[in-house]
Amino acid sequence: MLTDPRGLRELTADEALRRLGGVPVGRIVFTSNALPTIRPVNHRLVDGAVVLRCHGGAAVLGAVGQVVAYEADEIDLASRLAWSVIATGIAGEVSDPDELAQLERLVEPWLAHDMTHTIRIRPQLVTGFEVIAADQPTDARHPPPMGESMLAQPG
Repeated sequence: MLTDPRGLRELTADEALRRLGGVPVGRIVFTSNALPTIRPVNHRLVDGAVVLRCHGGAAVLGAVGQVVAYEADEIDLASRLAWSVIATGIAGEVSDPDELAQLERLVEPWLAHDMTHTIRIRPQLVTGFEVIAADQPTDARHPPPMGESMLAQPG
């Protein structure tokens, strides 16, 4: 049982984007058949935009042209420390051949499919929060020092 209370600290937009760029996987939230749909995908933050690739039959292609939310987080179950970021913007399919070639080199798909589509989300709103130890400051203007990612990344 957790005996030490936790606090909640709002992240600045810049800090939230840094954290989003520091993890390889998130979830895209969009509407499909008038219902909310969530898909886990790997991504890369490129020039402040979330970029992902998908195959021709992927449900996430239905998000193109929609306002979407993209969420990523890290949660340490042992310490009960965590953060979560949500970037909201319009999902667009990248069609410029030169840009596609560059993004295809940067975003390596995890699935064994022919990933022929590249989707970019240019965030118009970025929010985030961090669950912190109660003795840390909760004011986003005075964040605690950022160190390595709190969860070990696979080697």
